[in-house]
Amino acid sequence: MISLTAMGATPTIQRGLTVCCSDAFPSFLPKQVHHIKDSSARKLAARIERLPVSFGEDCVMSSCVKPLVHRETSPVVLLHGFDSSCLEWRYTYPLLEEAGLETWAVDVLGWGFSNLERLPSCSVASKRDHLFQLWKSYIKKPMVLVGPSLGAAVAIDFATSYPEAVERLVLIDASVYTEGTENQPTLSKMLAYFGAFILKSFPLRFYVNFLCFFTDIPLSTKLDWTNIGRLHCLFPWWEDALVDFMMSGVYNVSAQIEQVKQRTLIIWGEEDQIISNKLGVVRLHSELPNAVIRQISDCGHIPHVERPSSVAKLILEFVQEANYKEVEYTSQL
Repeated sequence: MISLTAMGATPTIQRGLTVCCSDAFPSFLPKQVHHIKDSSARKLAARIERLPVSFGEDCVMSSCVKPLVHRETSPVVLLHGFDSSCLEWRYTYPLLEEAGLETWAVDVLGWGFSNLERLPSCSVASKRDHLFQLWKSYIKKPMVLVGPSLGAAVAIDFATSYPEAVERLVLIDASVYTEGTENQPTLSKMLAYFGAFILKSFPLRFYVNFLCFFTDIPLSTKLDWTNIGRLHCLFPWWEDALVDFMMSGVYNVSAQIEQVKQRTLIIWGEEDQIISNKLGVVRLHSELPNAVIRQISDCGHIPHVERPSSVAKLILEFVQEANYKEVEYTSQL
């Protein structure tokens, strides 16, 4: 088990670009996965599985990274941000696992590497139902649910809908104040598909890397990270799934924030250029009934990529706090 001292207060980004020929990737991943150089991304990609998840009238082979071992304590379940995948967690996931936590990395319905050839609805309600059925079928215990960026909205929406499934929340540079509507009747499908085309483009994804990270990152690493970030976009159903989400309405959880009952850890990069940290430090912290906030210096919008050691340390402390209180309560009975 990794101690807090071993994880350290001064984080480093693991930027290994050595290609490991021994990686055996699942056959369902896009063939471009073989072009990825980042050793951490390759190792996590090699562990991606698809599990059958039934919800409504649909059954989806759903992608995730399962823990190597199961614990008696609450599992940590990692979501990802908008139009991303579990590979976001390539640096932080192994740290949490090495620290002894039962850790899952789950792809949100409509994104990631699930099989959507028979396209289900990818609306907010469907994403919520899919995650619940995955939890009910495989995780089966109240979890510490971790949501970065738009994943924080996914986490809040889920935690308020299924409080029995969530013991604690971790919200990272949370994108939770973007307002949507129940549907988008004025948004034409043609315009939505054009937006998807732009979103998939390499130049836009590459530019986003400049906005998301505060640290000076080598060009070769940024190029590789761009390929990692758009890998899931290479599935033939990606555009249809994204447009379905856009047409059905986006997340609007601002009214749900005060309904969150779970103890919540807010993590924020002090140099976030995507979402002002004032939203986290002031507004979100004040609106959540039971929350604590921790800021990470010299860090942008995606701390779990830019400062993985700091994020893993904060999550581990948060989980250990819950375990300590549980032991303390049991000893008093």
